Amino acid sequence: MIEPDLSITPAGALAVRSPSALVAEPGRPWPVRVGKRLRGTVDRLIAGSSLVANAPVLDVRDFAWTALLRDQWQAILAEARAVALVGNAAPSLATISPDHRAIAEVGKWRSYFLWGYGYRIDDNLNRCPRTRDVLARVPGLTTAFFSILAPGTHIPPHRGVSKGLITCHLALIVPRDGDVRMRVRDRIVRWSEGETLVFDDTYDHEVWNETDGTRVVLLIQFERPLRRPGKWVADLFLGAVRRSAFVQEARANVAKWNAAVGQMDG
Repeated sequence: MIEPDLSITPAGALAVRSPSALVAEPGRPWPVRVGKRLRGTVDRLIAGSSLVANAPVLDVRDFAWTALLRDQWQAILAEARAVALVGNAAPSLATISPDHRAIAEVGKWRSYFLWGYGYRIDDNLNRCPRTRDVLARVPGLTTAFFSILAPGTHIPPHRGVSKGLITCHLALIVPRDGDVRMRVRDRIVRWSEGETLVFDDTYDHEVWNETDGTRVVLLIQFERPLRRPGKWVADLFLGAVRRSAFVQEARANVAKWNAAVGQMDG
């Protein structure tokens, strides 16, 4: 994939120059740095307050709203094809979130953000009205994006930052000419178009796309249903991350990318 180089001129205007990746290296937010050292204690506290299972892969029936995703999957797929899978609309995830460079080669894992850490990406949501309306009914929604995995990609083992979040995938495009799968702890799972998969990404997990096609899912992160005191801890952590310079930089990168693509399309 060829990606535009986005930058700000001295006058503050957006410039589009020769194709390459956007570079931004903000420091990781303090809750993530501290949280990694205290992960075991914090995760045990949150797990002890969880109103749903703490298994690596969860039962979709415990999340009634996932039925709406399954009912509307073809409409969501149509919007992904029309908006996110066109040209340079979806940048490399490592371009938007430099923290992901450690786990994904630039250009191999692309993303079209609709929500990020509780912030709406209104420009993108308005281009996907059916998806926007479905997302509005997800309790505790924090992040949503079309996750686009190129052929031959391997995302190595990694872990999410907080057990206060749970991840849901709605499978939209699953190539059939090879094997595309994910390992979550000791479970191997595979996607099926139109179906949902709910899992806890704080367990070690990795992904393979050993096909000649592109895998596309709608990736959603939402707040784990919790009682106190775990909810207090999770809310404190997630609130600090949301306000961090790290997340604000990612928001700015999405805005810059959209503006640059808009100039190119214009």
